[in-house]
Amino acid sequence: MPGMAASSRIFEYIRLPEFYSVHKLDWIIPKRKETLEFYAKRICKKITEPNPILIGVSFGGILIQEVSKHIKHKKIIIISSIKTNNELPISMKMAKKTNIHRILPFQWINSLDKLALFAFGNGIKKKIKIYQKYLSYRDPNYLKWAMDCIVNWNQTEIIEGLIHIHGKKDNVFPVKNLSGRVYLIDGNHAIIITKADLINKLLVELLKN
Repeated sequence: MPGMAASSRIFEYIRLPEFYSVHKLDWIIPKRKETLEFYAKRICKKITEPNPILIGVSFGGILIQEVSKHIKHKKIIIISSIKTNNELPISMKMAKKTNIHRILPFQWINSLDKLALFAFGNGIKKKIKIYQKYLSYRDPNYLKWAMDCIVNWNQTEIIEGLIHIHGKKDNVFPVKNLSGRVYLIDGNHAIIITKADLINKLLVELLKN
């Protein structure tokens, strides 16, 4: 599952051994006032393989953790994401208390440059045009819903066995806020694209166990 606003094209450089059957998911339009729990249940209907390995990036990592509560699965792997709401940055924790994110003018997201920075972090500034091709979901209502889900995520405990891969220089979900075991890669929030070769090697090792 890709990150907020991104399409499954962000996985174009991920290569798993041929004996894995890979199914890429994309976002569906959320219903009005739909909770993350019910949204996750709808995504579950798109997962047809039994006992899958669930992989999610950023907000997609949060979503697959919710999905894992409704289907039998083999593993959960999150990339550039968080395991509990305690790992949210201070700015997002403050947003939960003030609800300021609900009154933000999300029309500015129509600017692809700003959306790319919003989705992938400031580390992509020099190559911002390259990253724009991965952004397919720019509807303001979807973006408001997604941000509200992130800010108000109520996960307090780390799911047992969850595997976490993260960039050392991630400025969306800073490493200093993370807890538990994390496999760190030298990169920013966009490591699924910029460090795909390292992630591929790591995934092969992690999936052996």
